[in-house]
Amino acid sequence: MKKSERAEYVLGELKRLYPSPAVPLDHFDSYSLLVAVLLSAQTTDKMVNQVTPDLWKLGRTPAAMAKRTTDEIRQAIKRCGLSPQKSVAIQRLSEMLVQEYAGQVPDSLEELEKLPGVGHKTASVVVCQAFGQNAFPVDTHIHRLAQRWGLSCGRSVVQTERDLKRLFPDETWNKLHLQIIYYGREHCTARGCDGTVCGICKTLYPRRKTPIKTRK
Repeated sequence: MKKSERAEYVLGELKRLYPSPAVPLDHFDSYSLLVAVLLSAQTTDKMVNQVTPDLWKLGRTPAAMAKRTTDEIRQAIKRCGLSPQKSVAIQRLSEMLVQEYAGQVPDSLEELEKLPGVGHKTASVVVCQAFGQNAFPVDTHIHRLAQRWGLSCGRSVVQTERDLKRLFPDETWNKLHLQIIYYGREHCTARGCDGTVCGICKTLYPRRKTPIKTRK
C-alpha cells in the first residue's frame, strides 16, 4: 500500500469513527481555549477540565485575570503539572493581551506565538478551533500514530506536521487532528498498541510483526 493510499484509508476510517469530533477541552471563547490548551501541556484534558472552573472564578477575561496574582492563579490550577510556570504564563499573557491587543486574542500564529507560554502547537489549536483557519496541530498522539501508520518518519513534531500537511487536503486538517487524537486515546494507545494491534495498524500493515518504536 502506497503512502497516499494509507492516508486515504486513514482519512476515511476516522471520518467514519468520528464524524463530528468535539474539542476535548472545555472553553467558552478564544481566551478560555487559549488558556486551556496552555494548561494541557503534560496534563490530561480531563484534569484541565476539572481545574478550569476554579480558574474562571478568578476572571473570565484577560483584563480580569491580569489583575490576579500568580499565587492566586497557581492555587486554582495547582493540580495541573507545571503549575508554577503555567500560572506565570497565564498572568503575563493576560497582561499582554490587555496592553497590546485591546484584550482580544490575536488570530494569527505569529502573534499568538509571541505570548508567554504559547508555543506553535498551542497557537495552531487556537487558530483552527477558535478562528476556523486551516492548521494541523501535532501532539504526542498524532506524532506516534503518524509513524505507526507510515505517514511520517519525522523525528520531531515539526517534521510530522509538515509530512501530514503534504498528505492530507488542508480543508480536512481541523477535524483530522482531533480525529487522530481520539483514535490514539481509544484504540492506538501508547501501551495498548505497538503498531500491530489496533484496527488501522493491522489494516495498513497486515504482515507487520515487529513493534514500532516512536522516534522522538
